[in-house]
Amino acid sequence: MTSSSVAWYSGTHELFRAPMSRPQGDPLQCPRCGTELPSGAQSCPACGKRLADTPQQQSNGSGGELEQRRVAVYAGFWLRAIAYFLDSFLLGIPMEFVLSPLLKSNHVGTSVQDLWRFYSSGSRQAIAFSLLVQLFNWLWFAAFESSGWQATPGKRILGLRVTDLNGSRVSFARASGRFFGKYISVCTFLVGFLMAGYTQRKQALHDKIAKCLVVRAI
Repeated sequence: MTSSSVAWYSGTHELFRAPMSRPQGDPLQCPRCGTELPSGAQSCPACGKRLADTPQQQSNGSGGELEQRRVAVYAGFWLRAIAYFLDSFLLGIPMEFVLSPLLKSNHVGTSVQDLWRFYSSGSRQAIAFSLLVQLFNWLWFAAFESSGWQATPGKRILGLRVTDLNGSRVSFARASGRFFGKYISVCTFLVGFLMAGYTQRKQALHDKIAKCLVVRAI
């Protein structure tokens, strides 16, 4: 497993592992109960914790390298909601320049009532406008979350990242699946979004569909 991978254990945190030096002969301990682990053990003899989820001594010739654990917390509902509102504001800036001329060409006023009347009219222009808005949103979320940032600007401001279940960067296809999975969350009367507040890994329904996590490094 690479240094950017995630080591899992029961609870609400993730352990991101990176190599660090350890004095040779210093015993390993179970991260759950603290029991000293015998050499070559696959599980803790006291509590049964699988050692595949704990820092392991790596082969480096001298046997003196250990993995350091860097904790990251699952991001819950409210933190993600704030990130979404930040993204909505930031995305609205470029959309304003692109969409305003289209609205003016269709003689649509700038009031909320005028926009809603046009948006819900069902005309071809309104449908095209709706699809264009969704295109902006899809590219914004999918492109940023699959980038090196692993986060939209709103998430990045709050220190959040989107990962797969192993803590790795997601592909554009998976980020797209996560985005379109939000439509299913909407169809559940928003319960799919609220799941981020009470599931074990703080996953919303679309996170579970795309097999993703949203984490916050601490």
